[in-house]
Amino acid sequence: MFREKLAQDAARIQSHFDLVLGALDDLDVTRAMAYATEGGKRLRGFLVLESARLHCVHEDRAIWPAAGIEALHAYSLVHDDLPCMDDDDLRRGRPTVHVKWDEGTAVLAGDALQTLAFELCTRPEVGNAEVRAELTLTLAKASGAQGMALGQALDIAAETAATPLTLDEITRLQAGKTGALIEWSACAGAQLAQANTEPLRQYARALGLAFQIADDILDIEGDAEKAGKRLQKDADAGKATFVSLLGLDAAKARAAELVDQACAALDGYGASAETLKDAARFVIARDS
Repeated sequence: MFREKLAQDAARIQSHFDLVLGALDDLDVTRAMAYATEGGKRLRGFLVLESARLHCVHEDRAIWPAAGIEALHAYSLVHDDLPCMDDDDLRRGRPTVHVKWDEGTAVLAGDALQTLAFELCTRPEVGNAEVRAELTLTLAKASGAQGMALGQALDIAAETAATPLTLDEITRLQAGKTGALIEWSACAGAQLAQANTEPLRQYARALGLAFQIADDILDIEGDAEKAGKRLQKDADAGKATFVSLLGLDAAKARAAELVDQACAALDGYGASAETLKDAARFVIARDS
């Protein structure tokens, strides 16, 4: 049932991208933007839409920031895949953007997707000026030097560090690189409703860490064809991961504990939050 809901929201977001990107000039850079936003689980966009439903916010409002966070996530993947970063040639089972086009087009497509994310969050359909300003400010913090970009910088620095990262250090790294956008997504519905974000923030922090631990486990046990990308790169490079620091069994146990914490954070919402709890369970049960 949850996978069906996730797929339905992914289709809604794709339709919205078709509408937004279809209005742009037909150039390599816009074709690359569309290509980069296709596929994937769209978990972040789903969290925006579901947290909005939890607060009785209409989908016509929530779809804009839901597409916005997916545009920003797509930009991060396009840039992460570049030769100067992770140097990957496969993403979601297809050639990465710089492989399909070229590095210049990939850089520009990523830049344009990043700015598109903020444009979508400031559309008048989203809500009043205060709501739009708050969404935009928090997205800037989550994606920049206090969030995702910081996490990526720490990850790059770790590649040449004299010693592997400690558990505390890798937790901080992943709280930025992976967790910050997940936290923003889960809190977006409360922001749209101008409601208390704290329960969803606690949920998302546990969810984001569980998501990353699950990624590290998949990197060891997963199937590259299902994952749609190369696996075991971190292990081959000797980088510290939750699995290398905790061991496989302990990493699985820690991820399960975090899912329990995430679900407990939503108890105040009652049965209305069951789908978000299903999302937490999904992140450690997925195969890609």
